[in-house]
Amino acid sequence: MALKMESKNDLDFILRNLLAGGVAGMCAKTTVAPLDRIKILLQAQSSHYKHHGVFGGLVAIVKQESLLALYKGNGAQMVRIFPYAATQFTSFEIYKRYLGRLSIPLVQHGDKFLAGAAAGVTAVTLTYPLDTIRARLAFQVTGEHRYTGIAHAATTIFKTEGGIRALYRGFVPTMVGMVPYAGFSFYCFESLKFFCMKYLPTALCRKCDRNTGGLVLTVPGKLVCGGLAGAVAQSVSYPLDVTRRRMQLACMNPETAKFGTGMVKTLTLIYRENGVVRGLYRGMTVNYIRAIPMVATSFSTYELMKQLLNLDTGMKIS
Repeated sequence: MALKMESKNDLDFILRNLLAGGVAGMCAKTTVAPLDRIKILLQAQSSHYKHHGVFGGLVAIVKQESLLALYKGNGAQMVRIFPYAATQFTSFEIYKRYLGRLSIPLVQHGDKFLAGAAAGVTAVTLTYPLDTIRARLAFQVTGEHRYTGIAHAATTIFKTEGGIRALYRGFVPTMVGMVPYAGFSFYCFESLKFFCMKYLPTALCRKCDRNTGGLVLTVPGKLVCGGLAGAVAQSVSYPLDVTRRRMQLACMNPETAKFGTGMVKTLTLIYRENGVVRGLYRGMTVNYIRAIPMVATSFSTYELMKQLLNLDTGMKIS
């Protein structure tokens, strides 16, 4: 009987976490969708926009296409991001619980980093084809469309570019980059959250009425912790994000087909042709502009959803 009750409680916990994570991801990605699109266009050096900066590129998209074009590819993003974010946040909670029970010193000190990295890898593995499709749709310019929508892009890529492997092009650098990105994101957020509750309890925290006196972050506290976590994580993993995009979009133009042949070769080609600043870190400015509010919104919404769904009972600091 007790076992049944525990299973029921675990299922309820997982379902509520999936909802909280999915909503958080959708809110975060919609907030920065225009910046996401210009980032993709700059990373892959679109012939129409590669001479523009971030804000100039956004203005050019509106002038050359339309205001709605800023959100091109966001439909595919929403289809992808709900299961992605839901899986990532829920996996993090499960992995964190499991790793917290282990009595291995290295794991105990790095449990949040390991849980975050494992959660990121889990989520990306399950949803990667949708990311490829979304990148292809976002890269299209009005008047030069190859795909009419999500289903058409998926079937076209599958039939003409080598089956399921084509939908997973760029998967290896994504996996390599996801470990530090997701690991540092969750580790930094959880560490900063603990720091705020211990040293800034009156400035960035409040007492939670739903528990026995524990603390939760205020909205500004969530945004600060999430923004800083996003900045650290993106700085470490960005070159691999550029590599992933170049591989995903390699078949969009004949002259860029050489970028779809493997992670190491693509990294080397980007470095040789454009160097570090203009190649491996191209679009980094827009990435900071989009990543900081995106991660801040994501963690803030997730923490808020946890409180609304009675998943977060607050933290007691001794």
